[in-house]
Amino acid sequence: MKFSTFHLFHRFDGQSFKDVYDYHLQLIELAEELGFDGVRLAEHHFRDYGVAPNLFTVLAHAAARTSRLRLGTGIVVLPLHNPVHVAEEAAQVDVLSGGRLDLGIGRGYQSFEFEGFGIDLAEARDRFNEALEVILGLWTRDTFGHEGKFYRTGTEVALAPRPLQTPHPPLHVAAVSPETVTMYAERGLPILADPAAPFRKVVKAAETWRETATRAGHSARAELVVARSVYVAPTAEQARRDQERFEAAFDRSRIFNERSAPIDPRTGRAAEGFEYYQDRYLKGGSVSADFRWEQLEVIGDPERVIEQITLLRDAGFANLLCDFGSTRPMPLEEMKKVMRFFAAEVMPAFS
Repeated sequence: MKFSTFHLFHRFDGQSFKDVYDYHLQLIELAEELGFDGVRLAEHHFRDYGVAPNLFTVLAHAAARTSRLRLGTGIVVLPLHNPVHVAEEAAQVDVLSGGRLDLGIGRGYQSFEFEGFGIDLAEARDRFNEALEVILGLWTRDTFGHEGKFYRTGTEVALAPRPLQTPHPPLHVAAVSPETVTMYAERGLPILADPAAPFRKVVKAAETWRETATRAGHSARAELVVARSVYVAPTAEQARRDQERFEAAFDRSRIFNERSAPIDPRTGRAAEGFEYYQDRYLKGGSVSADFRWEQLEVIGDPERVIEQITLLRDAGFANLLCDFGSTRPMPLEEMKKVMRFFAAEVMPAFS
């Protein structure tokens, strides 16, 4: 099992934008020091929920401050971008980092962000699939031209620079809904499983992916990534108390609300293609402490956390993307202690 850290770049009250960037860049440097395999950064727009709108800019900076760490996106929201720019910027980061880029991609879901770009959320899946075709074409062919419904090159173009990794940087598609998992398994594209889905659903997603990929003639040994909220304390009792403390300080409505739900503003219901998520993000505000403890988070003392990670590994996941508290207003030194304790007490069990 590999371990990576997740960085939302959530801006808490009283923080400047530079405070947020400095905080996470220090944690990225610490992740390399502690032996984590990689980091992944989240893209968001127009609010404090996440203030890293261009992930490649941050990753290029992180490349200069690290030497070994895999540098990943979790995720680039493809429908909000020109895919030619994504192919170029990703290739440039791959070259600058010495071939350390991992590209996580997805169709997005936040209606507020799509409205800000003037893009219909119901088009997200079709835009994503077409953008992916353009990116792969530019990465794998000497010249490539595209004339599609949403994107066009106008002529054959040659990507410059080209990615350092061959045939291209590793790709992971954000997925947990059954139809999405199946769709990309048929293409052999590994998934990055949703942190908001309970254990049973991500285990089922991994099972579905491997069965479908195998039937389609792809290797079942692809590296699947699962994202989880992670917290380990010396005792389970302390972990439970800390979880209650974190929740008491957290306004869940800042994340789980109509802005972050895949809602079509014309109907007030889930946008076309997002029926699986109907009411999911609105219900998130009422998730119980017991549900988070038993079904959602990797949390507890080292023994319990190791058991939970073993379950995920045995389900077929090879990389745990650890969110150590992206929505918790945790002082930097406290966050560093959390990461150090996990690296010392949990990671050796999987080396």
